[in-house]
Amino acid sequence: MDRFCGSASLMIVSDLDFTMVDHLDPDNLSLLRFNALWEAYYRQNSLLVFSSGRSPTIYKQLKNEKPLLTPDITIMSVGTEIMYGESMARDDDWEKYLNHRWNREIVTEETAKFPELTPQAETEQRPHKVSFFVEKIKALEVIGALTELLEKRGLDVKVIYSNVTALDILPKRAGKGQALAYLLKKFEANGKVPINTLVCGDSGNDAELFSIPEVYGVMVSNAQEELLQWHVENAKSNSNIIHATERCASGIIQAIGSFRLGPNVSPRDIKDFQKCRAEIFGPSHEVLKFYLFYERWRRAEVEKSIEYMKSLKLVLFPLGTFVHPSGVEQPVDHCIEAMTRLYGDKQGKQYQIWLDQVSSAQVGSDTWLVKFYKWELSGEERHCCLTRVLLSSKSEVPDGFTWMHMHQTWLDGSAPKELTTWLF
Repeated sequence: MDRFCGSASLMIVSDLDFTMVDHLDPDNLSLLRFNALWEAYYRQNSLLVFSSGRSPTIYKQLKNEKPLLTPDITIMSVGTEIMYGESMARDDDWEKYLNHRWNREIVTEETAKFPELTPQAETEQRPHKVSFFVEKIKALEVIGALTELLEKRGLDVKVIYSNVTALDILPKRAGKGQALAYLLKKFEANGKVPINTLVCGDSGNDAELFSIPEVYGVMVSNAQEELLQWHVENAKSNSNIIHATERCASGIIQAIGSFRLGPNVSPRDIKDFQKCRAEIFGPSHEVLKFYLFYERWRRAEVEKSIEYMKSLKLVLFPLGTFVHPSGVEQPVDHCIEAMTRLYGDKQGKQYQIWLDQVSSAQVGSDTWLVKFYKWELSGEERHCCLTRVLLSSKSEVPDGFTWMHMHQTWLDGSAPKELTTWLF
């Protein structure tokens, strides 16, 4: 929460499954579109929050399966756990706050009386969340009877039903909406309330997010009936909540444009950077643009043109050096020659690149240091290196940068078996 001094320009609070992540999109195209947009234009001055029903355990599994960015804040287990930063440091004050009139032992004792309830996996049973599966036809009756029993035992709980199968029992003070309200109060206490907040969801356990005053909201096009019905009954006249026509992360991008919250053209949607200028040009956009071209070059999605290589030579400083993650220092000419040879080597194959945690700092009058994690997916293999690039804005390239130096370091255990095809 202290990543920058003032208020965030934009805070996006998004559910994961079938909101940020489209499990019906094997190539993760909408997610990669969002990733490129966020890292190019928003990472420096905005906050990304994931708000999920997943426990930390299966959230980490999802991160290993999908090209998810690293959020600034994670709200896990249907708003019962709040964590900060890459290290996922826990907010202990929030969990103490949830102890009010909550007794997990009583909840498990009373739910055992309902044979209709099938416990979810042990990883999903959390200190302030008890979770089950139940058929839709039985859900309403079970919820009513269970709520009454728990109230008689002196507990103050809420029962949330979502995805036409999942039933979660939480302290009444918990939930995705309450967790967001708690965060906003913390920001207010520090004089750092985000200028705009956009909440994004698809199911019943996201409904509370849309009830927070003065936020924008998007229900993605694939939103479930339970959320759409909640909207009709509770927020139909709220013009700050829209039902997108695009699925999942593409619906989030659509909402950014609809509410005019900032740039909404992902660099992945620009097919030729030489013909189409960026909305906002800067060091972060520069590195995104470079790696998108590199991905397309190896996938043979751009023409094998001498002009492209000439442009590349303008961007890369002739006397510049590139330090491979193996520690080998390479002159820039060797890198360009190697890249030329690799044209189309990934054509027709699964090959994708995404950048995470892009940050830039001006270290001289015309010099920028950009740091980021570069991920590369090739078939079933995922590899990552921490990359630092020195850019000069005193350049012969119009409105551009010259790459002076690059240094790469493998993430632990992330080096590929075959190092020869890892270049930039």
